[in-house]
Amino acid sequence: MRKIVIASGNHGKLREIRQILAPLDFEVVPQSELGVPEAEEPHDTFLENALEKARHASRITGLPALADDSGICVHALNGEPGIHSARFAGAPRSDERNNLRLLEELKNSANRRAHFYCVIVYMRHAADPEPLIAEGRWEGEILEEYRGEGGFGYDPLFFDPDLGKSAAQLSHEIKNRVSHRARALSEFLRKLGCA
Repeated sequence: MRKIVIASGNHGKLREIRQILAPLDFEVVPQSELGVPEAEEPHDTFLENALEKARHASRITGLPALADDSGICVHALNGEPGIHSARFAGAPRSDERNNLRLLEELKNSANRRAHFYCVIVYMRHAADPEPLIAEGRWEGEILEEYRGEGGFGYDPLFFDPDLGKSAAQLSHEIKNRVSHRARALSEFLRKLGCA
């Protein structure tokens, strides 16, 4: 089995990544189990922050590292909260406060279009000059009220018109096929030669 460290402390992300990679020949280890503190995310793009996180985890552990940087981009807010999705309502992180702020920001907007975006970076080692990079998008819109009990983050407010459900109403199996993270991981596996 190939052992890789996941450069994230987000339990929802870790669960999804583990579920998607479970059938493959990977031993997935969260960075917290290896004593890796969260990396700084000082950059203005998802890609730069994912590179920072993967390099940080690989440097400390000596293992290949996979990092995800993702968020929700709302058209009426010029792509915000974007890279600030986890802390949209400030620190400490709170899904509830982030969702309430998003509803407040959109209360007078007819344009509810949004998409989730995810970039996956895989570094074989900390100085890898050719990291694998994969992206995924999930198009939808922002609801005016919560719908569903599952998922995490903005899932109760993100509506997929093709499925007729919010992300929080989807089973893990369906979400792990259609989400931005699932699409990015699928592209990553294709590039890695596993799919």
